Amino acid sequence: MSLASGSSGNCYYLATDNTAILIDAGIGIRNIKKVFKEHALRLSSICAVFITHDHADHIKGAGHLGEKQGIPVYSTERIHKGMRRNYCMTEKLSQNHIRFIQKEEPITVGDFQITCFEVPHDGSDNVGYSITAGDKTFSFLTDIGHITPTASRYISQTDYLIIEANYDEAMLRMGPYPQHLKIRIAGPNGHLSNRELAEYLAGNLTEKLKYVWLCHLSKENNHPALALKTIEMILKEKGITVGKDLQVIPLRRTLPSEMYHFE
Repeated sequence: MSLASGSSGNCYYLATDNTAILIDAGIGIRNIKKVFKEHALRLSSICAVFITHDHADHIKGAGHLGEKQGIPVYSTERIHKGMRRNYCMTEKLSQNHIRFIQKEEPITVGDFQITCFEVPHDGSDNVGYSITAGDKTFSFLTDIGHITPTASRYISQTDYLIIEANYDEAMLRMGPYPQHLKIRIAGPNGHLSNRELAEYLAGNLTEKLKYVWLCHLSKENNHPALALKTIEMILKEKGITVGKDLQVIPLRRTLPSEMYHFE
């Protein structure tokens, strides 16, 4: 389940019958608790939080989860250093709740085997996650300026992909952002556009991939229906039908998704 997915906050819940984790904690703890209560989930069931990078919309609630809930927070050493410097994380993590991980070195947490890997973005350090439970693999690439060979390698191994479709190129170009911000977003260490993602999927779709959730949609420079339409059109040109050959689902920015169950 996505608790929220956008520039104002990102947080994703992934669980088996025995193990539950969060990917990013970029929304306030009250909001996290509210969503958990609405879905009859227990915050005490979360055994780990994995952080993709140190921007505010990915770490806002991480300090509380670590210090008040006693949940270990995993990321690279450089990301943890960036989190300590970030003013928006008002509760800083003590050493008791910090866990360092290395890129492309798998670790095991309960039922999950988790590997972080390099992605291009402009945080202090930036990772995506490949997470396997049993015969199912999920990959999270929430902020990525372009799809590198490393990112592509992990995408090719996944059954369920959570990846950003941040902006529509025309909306960004014609929109209200200052020019320097437009350049940053569209740059190789910024964000991924609807078209860039669609063209990548059209050229690299595997039979293994079943679901793609579109995350981190911009409020000002995108719209869920537009993101979905762009991907549908470009995939159709390659003979791929969304809804038949591949499920593609835009995630809501500030509201939780439904809970998806996979046997």
